[in-house]
Amino acid sequence: MSRFDYDLFVIGGGSGGVRAARRTAALGHRVAIAEEYRFGGTCVIRGCVPKKLFVYASQYSEHFEDARGYGWSVGETAFDWSSLMAAKDAEVQRLEDIYSRNLEKAGAQILKSRAVLEGPNTIRLLATDQRVTAERVLIAVGGRPNPFADMPGAEHCITSEQAFHLKRLPERIVILGGGYIAVEFANIFHGLGVQTTLIYRGHNILAGFDTDLREGVAQAMRAKGIDIRCEDTLQEVRQKPDGRFEAHLKSGEWLDADEVMLAVGRKPNTENLGCETAGVELDHLGAIKIDDYSRTTAQNVWALGDVTNRLQLTPVAIHEAMCFVDTEFLGKPTMPDIETVPTAVFSQPEIGTVGVPECAAVDKYRHLDIYLARFRPMRNILAGRNEQMMMKLVVDGETRKVIGAHILGPDAGELVQVLGICVKAGLTKDDFDRTMAVHPTAAEELVTMYEPSYSVIDGEVQGR
Repeated sequence: MSRFDYDLFVIGGGSGGVRAARRTAALGHRVAIAEEYRFGGTCVIRGCVPKKLFVYASQYSEHFEDARGYGWSVGETAFDWSSLMAAKDAEVQRLEDIYSRNLEKAGAQILKSRAVLEGPNTIRLLATDQRVTAERVLIAVGGRPNPFADMPGAEHCITSEQAFHLKRLPERIVILGGGYIAVEFANIFHGLGVQTTLIYRGHNILAGFDTDLREGVAQAMRAKGIDIRCEDTLQEVRQKPDGRFEAHLKSGEWLDADEVMLAVGRKPNTENLGCETAGVELDHLGAIKIDDYSRTTAQNVWALGDVTNRLQLTPVAIHEAMCFVDTEFLGKPTMPDIETVPTAVFSQPEIGTVGVPECAAVDKYRHLDIYLARFRPMRNILAGRNEQMMMKLVVDGETRKVIGAHILGPDAGELVQVLGICVKAGLTKDDFDRTMAVHPTAAEELVTMYEPSYSVIDGEVQGR
């Protein structure tokens, strides 16, 4: 008989924690999972899912415009924010219910309480002040938006989480940030008819992505009417007597806004979690330190997902959970594989990317061949829309292996999921060339770029 109450205790009901709890309980182990808010975590409740629903909603303004080019007579249109919010809430609730039911079916005990560590095997449930023990503890509490608290007036601002619960759609919004969250919300609000200004301190938005993607999406956003201010930042936000706000920029300008959004990174939820008591060490960002198998510095305590500083993506957290169960409960030591992870930015136009961007590849490879195509996708022709699509393959010129694939345009996220398989499998440009095109599609460009647009040899661009 075990001296512990549970074989596994999971703190946090997001995608990673739920997967680990479900899979372990299904194997016949005694599992409890504690969640203080709602099951589904950032992705389902206040991140990927509601955001993607907002993206779909914001695209209809352009769909209505484009329909005329295809012979449709579109009458007067109107958007109702409250209807979107109600539909979004209903879908989020449906998904949360599925998460809870799946846990129960697997045999996991659900505890609706905040849980904190009181030792490497002891957890306290704050809702009941009850202490329980577990042979293994898994921390999967995720992260939260950086409140940017040092900025005067930060208390007047919203984050992406509050954006999902606004009572009204603002007429003007100022968004601080240049990462994917800031870019996605800038496009969402613009598509819904909001006058949108994006402020970013860097030279161009979406740092870390391929340069052609960054420049292409910024150009397209500006063409739509989004005001992007780079190499600037917010210094202060003041609330006016009418309840609206003034955003003071470092450049000296004051901007009027109904809402000011802060999208300046995220922080791990490790505050007041009891990590120090249990011997769980944190890094300089407050994230939990882990080894290759998600072990923390405390014996019998593991961590995965956004509370660590590994790679903050929902599919990564789920993958880490699967590896944790394989290692600890199935006797198959498995390290999470986070090399060559495909990802998407649901901007408008959309970004899909996998592998190495050109700007990083030049430091790793002596010879690169770059295949680059820019064109108007067929759907834009009759619509009269000038927005271009871009496809780019980064190829190791010595082995011919495709080491990066980058797309800007409609359905880029869908395309890059398939490209992720190709790049992960180590396919060569010759494999692409041997693949028959599907015509007429935009994706056929991926297999019909036979000659490199240019090469980069020893850091020098040739043939452009």
